[in-house]
Amino acid sequence: MIEQIIRPVTHDLGQFEVRRAIPSRERTMVGPFIFVDEFGPADLDIGAGMDVRPHPHINLATVTWLFEGAIDHRDSLGTFATIRPGQVNLMTAGRGIVHSERSPQAEREAGTRMYGMQTWLALPDGMEEIDPAFEAQTTLPLVEDGRARATVIMGTLWGETAQTTTHATTVYAEIVLAPGGALPVDAQAAERAVMLVGGEAQIDGQPLELYALTVLVPGATMALTSQRGGRVMLLGGEAFATERHVWWNFVSSSRDRIHQARDDWQAGRFPLVPGDSEEFIPIPDHPKTVSYP
Repeated sequence: MIEQIIRPVTHDLGQFEVRRAIPSRERTMVGPFIFVDEFGPADLDIGAGMDVRPHPHINLATVTWLFEGAIDHRDSLGTFATIRPGQVNLMTAGRGIVHSERSPQAEREAGTRMYGMQTWLALPDGMEEIDPAFEAQTTLPLVEDGRARATVIMGTLWGETAQTTTHATTVYAEIVLAPGGALPVDAQAAERAVMLVGGEAQIDGQPLELYALTVLVPGATMALTSQRGGRVMLLGGEAFATERHVWWNFVSSSRDRIHQARDDWQAGRFPLVPGDSEEFIPIPDHPKTVSYP
């Protein structure tokens, strides 16, 4: 019932670790998901925090979901939003957007906690160059079944549909299992994967590896269970017929479009981020995020 297990690459950022499952040599996408990062859990030093300086994106949507902590989001549309647990932030880059992510000052002064997920969704054919947009959804469907609780972040699962915008068919959920908890995994999505991000859990009796992305066989109805309690992310959706390329913060079906975005960033042709325009991340010589032939 398990098609593939993708073990993440871990990047040590000093105060906390980030684990990147895809893109990888083994697989580039699961449904529209083309980038899956898990970070923390970590307690940061007093005064320390996340400081991701302004940087650009094209032809994708970013999804931020926190288990603990808070992040201040600013973007070139003029958006300012503080991301907190239970709230999904969806930023659609489309033809181009710039944003920054930093820990709020109050969190730094108190000693912040970092624990969450950031994923990217490739935009489907014909929608890669749509207008950039941002939304935050705080009212999300909650599915509870005895010792299991699931928050539907995107798409339709267990008969509940999130209000979060989807550009392609997408499913995304956080599942918290109490000791002895169980929950079926819907089989409708063409491609699905689960990631154990805390505690322990099994899929159809097979133990899940912590932080590994476990890709499930299409069409199979399966069950998540836990003996001692655990937290699992479920993600997937429609399979893309057209290949997507990834280079640094850019995703596109066209390599030429990625080259153009790289040149535009180097030439300063992307818009600035109001309230955070003094710094930026330069183009790296060898980016850590790339797709593979």
